[in-house]
Amino acid sequence: MIKEVIVVEGKDDVAAVKAAIDAEIITTNGFGYGNELIKTLKKLSKRRGIIIFTDPDYMGEKIRRDIAAQVDGCKHAFLPQDKTTKKNDIGIENAKPEDIILAIKRAKPIKVEQKQIYTKQDMVLLGLAGGKDSRDFRDKLGHELGIGYGNAKQFLSRLNNFGISKEELIEGVEKIKENGK
Repeated sequence: MIKEVIVVEGKDDVAAVKAAIDAEIITTNGFGYGNELIKTLKKLSKRRGIIIFTDPDYMGEKIRRDIAAQVDGCKHAFLPQDKTTKKNDIGIENAKPEDIILAIKRAKPIKVEQKQIYTKQDMVLLGLAGGKDSRDFRDKLGHELGIGYGNAKQFLSRLNNFGISKEELIEGVEKIKENGK
């Protein structure tokens, strides 16, 4: 059983996560949640911890940012859109159990003491920004590192905020290049 409480968007997400892993799950019911849910999450965060596992779309990212801004110490689990899409529907409910398990295992907290390990120049040098394949490369690397997709600015922030080491980054880049970027 997972110690932390997993926060998802809807009841279909709950069913998919429960089918993959033994965990306590709370749903936001989309973006319409209120202060009561935030109060509950704050309490749970102190007792057990929280893993935010929202859909890899605009609304899922908005919910993730909103909850993380109000609840300290959240971990973040991510799956890329290609692992959560079925017939043009994007959602955790479409993911395979093994992908859900891997995403939860890779959940990472945002580091409180922010360090500037990586720069915009690093992003360009690694092919993560400024190239015609940069978007696709960030998507694959974000999945490999368990930090999700982001535009170049968001991705740089995640590399720094999630404390991705140089070794982890280089290992991830090499693995993707081996598999045919």
